Amino acid sequence: MKLSIKTTKQKFTQTDLLVVLSKKGAKLALPDGVKLPKHAVDSFEGKSREIRMVDPTAGAAKRVLLIGIGGGRNIDTETVRRCGAIASKQAEKADVVTAAIWFDIAAGKTAEAVGQALAEGVVMGTYHLDDFKKDPAEPSLKRTVIYGNSTEFNRGARKGEVIGAANCLAKRLQDTPGNLMRPRDLVAEARKIARRSKYISIDVIDEKKMKELGMGSLLSVSRGSSEPAYLIHLTYKKPKSSSKKVCLVGKGLTFDAGGISIKPSARMEEMKYDMSGGAAVLGAFDAIADLEPGMEVHGLVPTSENLPDGKANKPGDLVVAMNGLSIEVLNTDAEGRLILADAMSYAVEKIKPDHMIDLATLTGAAVVALGHEYSGVFGMDQTLIDALVESGKRTGELVWPLPIHDLHKKDMKGRVGDLKNIGSPSTGAGASTAAAFLSNFVGDVSWAHLDIAGSAWGSKERDYQSSTQGTGVGVRLLLDYLEHLS
Repeated sequence: MKLSIKTTKQKFTQTDLLVVLSKKGAKLALPDGVKLPKHAVDSFEGKSREIRMVDPTAGAAKRVLLIGIGGGRNIDTETVRRCGAIASKQAEKADVVTAAIWFDIAAGKTAEAVGQALAEGVVMGTYHLDDFKKDPAEPSLKRTVIYGNSTEFNRGARKGEVIGAANCLAKRLQDTPGNLMRPRDLVAEARKIARRSKYISIDVIDEKKMKELGMGSLLSVSRGSSEPAYLIHLTYKKPKSSSKKVCLVGKGLTFDAGGISIKPSARMEEMKYDMSGGAAVLGAFDAIADLEPGMEVHGLVPTSENLPDGKANKPGDLVVAMNGLSIEVLNTDAEGRLILADAMSYAVEKIKPDHMIDLATLTGAAVVALGHEYSGVFGMDQTLIDALVESGKRTGELVWPLPIHDLHKKDMKGRVGDLKNIGSPSTGAGASTAAAFLSNFVGDVSWAHLDIAGSAWGSKERDYQSSTQGTGVGVRLLLDYLEHLS
């Protein structure tokens, strides 16, 4: 679908479907010439996400869809985002080719954020993955125009279009079956992104180079697979950008069977989503190519499969990470922290970032603690944690702080090696002990860990995301963080 942004002062042109957003209790604002039956207008209240399809009596629209955004003094951007997705879905349902969205509501200081949210929803609402079907359904909707009533709103809408597309990219990477989204395929996707901008470069570290760097922890995870592991390193650096340097690290386990500590067969097919952190980092870089933030940004995606094989890690094996720490692998299904350990050590030694954020579908304990609507955030830098919580509120990708206590760190000490890769059953707090394990690989860098095991898939239906597909979580969160950091 092609999306265009115009102003409400421009001439309204013929369209198959006109979508009008309206506040509760406010007079309905329509383009010049468009008239609706009085009973349809009178019966529409403008309640949040209320919809009403109407046949107009005059004007340049074949049909009109009214969508309410609710009442109150302030406009809720999450509601607007959902309404944008409703508009796209209803347009597809009505089998129209062209649609126009009319937004003529006073948004004041929030106009840019509202425009961004609307465009994000419009784009994310068009997401579907039919690529692998014999006769894929061809979407009817080919073109949508958003008419905004201010420069600020339209500026936000243009940004929202970019961010919505980046979210859809992450969802496509997540939803692609594991035999078609292998480590090598993530590398290919990263190369495509790097080619989109002259300011983005890529370095792909293969297993030979990993061995030279001493990445025994990452390498140990891929031993059970015929697919080689890689560490993808994307760098965005624009001339005259600030000296601030941020590193985003995303777990890229393209399929996780658990290794020798094999998972139960029920729902194992969902383990294609174990690369959701990596998908978020690649999605963020896809948007960075267009948004061009004002600081240096690095993206690291350690990518591997975790399968059982004669060469695979065995419970009790000892591996050594890049920073020299030895790790007892007591459970081969706690592999995400093993590949992150070397990626984060690499970041500390080679990149030396001011801030580092990792995203990983790391623990079932995070799902138990927070369900599917929140990502857990851990770290030692309260300012960074607070910034991510605020970004979560602005984007609807909600984040909740969880602790790393000294007891959690102590529990991850090994008997044979320096560390062990799982905590003790008596300690519990599996999400916190996993974060405590990672804290050994960040040095003095300002760092936050996002456990997205619950939020990456399985969330409730939210108009712009499905309960049966990946959510692309992290893309909008990271981009908002970068924007406000700059």
